[in-house]
Amino acid sequence: MLPARLPKRKTDTGRPQRDRCPGHLAFVRQHGCCVPGCQGRPIEAAHVRTHGDGGMGMKPSDDRAISLCSEHHRQQHNVGELEFQRRHCIDMLKLAREFAAASPAWKRYLAKKAQGL
Repeated sequence: MLPARLPKRKTDTGRPQRDRCPGHLAFVRQHGCCVPGCQGRPIEAAHVRTHGDGGMGMKPSDDRAISLCSEHHRQQHNVGELEFQRRHCIDMLKLAREFAAASPAWKRYLAKKAQGL
């Protein structure tokens, strides 16, 4: 039988792993692409790395996710986030904060985290 609470795993560098919330990512994917005027599909949860808590080869925490169609998600990685934001006149970090603030799953995750569960 597994213990009720497993200890947090650490990365190879010894740093704790980032916050993961599959329910929040599902919430993000329920929305349209954040690029104005885009109706592209499928929608993916794209992590915002600029000013994030990620590192080389590490995804940031899931509260840094926005909804992008697969084409724009690929473009985000190919041109870099600063250029992507400039091209599309969006603030990806602001959008990620808005998604996290509106997400019922992220609120539940934070409540459980605060309780130490």
